[in-house]
Amino acid sequence: MREDILSTKSEKLSLLQKAFGNVYPETSDRLMQNEQALSRFEELAKLRENVSLVGRVRSLRPMGKIAFAHIEDGTAKIQIFLSEKILGEEKFKLFVDTIELGDFISAGGTLFLTKKEEKTLEANDWKILSKSLRTIPTEFYGLKDEEELLRRRYLDLLLNTETRELFVKKNIFWQTARRFLEQEKFLEVQTPVLEHIPGGAEAEPFKTHHNALNQDFYLRISLELPLKRLLTGGYERVFEIGRVFRNEGVDREHLQEFDHLEFYAAYMGMEEGMRLTEKLYKEIARAIAGETMKTKYAEEEIDWNRPFARVDYFTEFQKETGMDLSFDVTVNDLKKKADELGIKYEPAYGKGRMIDTLYKKTVRQKLIQPCFLVGHPIEVSPLAKVDPANPKRALRFQPVAAKSELGNGFAELNDPQEQRKRFEEQMRLRAAGDKEGMMLDEDFIQALEYGMPPACGFGMSERFFAILMNRSVRETVIFPPTRSASKKDN
Repeated sequence: MREDILSTKSEKLSLLQKAFGNVYPETSDRLMQNEQALSRFEELAKLRENVSLVGRVRSLRPMGKIAFAHIEDGTAKIQIFLSEKILGEEKFKLFVDTIELGDFISAGGTLFLTKKEEKTLEANDWKILSKSLRTIPTEFYGLKDEEELLRRRYLDLLLNTETRELFVKKNIFWQTARRFLEQEKFLEVQTPVLEHIPGGAEAEPFKTHHNALNQDFYLRISLELPLKRLLTGGYERVFEIGRVFRNEGVDREHLQEFDHLEFYAAYMGMEEGMRLTEKLYKEIARAIAGETMKTKYAEEEIDWNRPFARVDYFTEFQKETGMDLSFDVTVNDLKKKADELGIKYEPAYGKGRMIDTLYKKTVRQKLIQPCFLVGHPIEVSPLAKVDPANPKRALRFQPVAAKSELGNGFAELNDPQEQRKRFEEQMRLRAAGDKEGMMLDEDFIQALEYGMPPACGFGMSERFFAILMNRSVRETVIFPPTRSASKKDN
């Protein structure tokens, strides 16, 4: 069957080549976009002005010596009327015999209103712009394999207006964040994707080899450490929006590569950083959801306009697990509690990782409306300052909503000696088998030894956008990593 379709399409391609020569021309004779033709319809129809439009053929209805078609460009869909009387027998027959759904054409003519009052172009000429050699599915969502859906995202975009709109909104999401930070006097910078030592997050990195330098590098897992080096270098407010890579599992909230934003502000305290972050999130929510600033998560309505509540880590952890982190809780205590609650963990997990694992399966599941989680245990915050009022706590905050962490903020640790101790503890965890433990970065410690001002830092990924759209992160990445297609799929 497939060979028959390809054979038929090849025959039609040959007919078009004989008629036009080049079936894939370099340019078109488009005079305006379809949306412009529709918005100026009355004016153009009254003047009987010749209009040349282009687009992909989305519908075809041959009816004897006339035919109707719809063509769609990147702006709108418009109906085309073709008749043997106007085009001539040869040109009309060529259209009917060769043009199919998915082909790109240009059509020139005048605008008129049909009896059914549809704005239509009466074609006095047409040309082929690109011949489709594969049959476009009419019901792409009949495909149940999610991998296939994401692998052939171009078909999803082609056939689903909602998917196309999703990525228009994603552009609005990042542009809103960029404009907000620029208005707050932050300087946008670009830092390296390839790093000698990956840092700034607890994640397993990807490794690659640099041929010219004959040296292994890691793909960055965070933007943090290079941006903090810039504070040492004299900049006061910097930010970056860039791709990061984490060699971890795939679920609704995690992906191996994704876009990430981080900003750092010298001389800014954590409270001021939280106010700035809440203002940023509300600005983004308004741009995506409109003035109501309300979105859906499962069956819940999320109100981004309400003030972000403060949720104390220690208080909520004790409420959900019965364990008071103010006292000396051991790793074995935490693992025993996880066993009681049926929570899975890796044997190599240290105290910080065990606390985080329990929190995610208990406390976080209750956090639906936007809030700030504050007062984290120092063991889960290797890059944050200690709270001077309580050495067991870190000066850290996380916006959380819809059971998901939507960012991470710190009063940044700038004591090089303390930073070395934290790195060394992380290295001990790595040696014990924790692949996500941080590596000791001597160059970063050296930068701190030259002096970094007190600062607040914050990072968020496109997970926030996914939550706003009530989608998985994978769905909101335009071309996410997928398994290779098997031969039968090609």
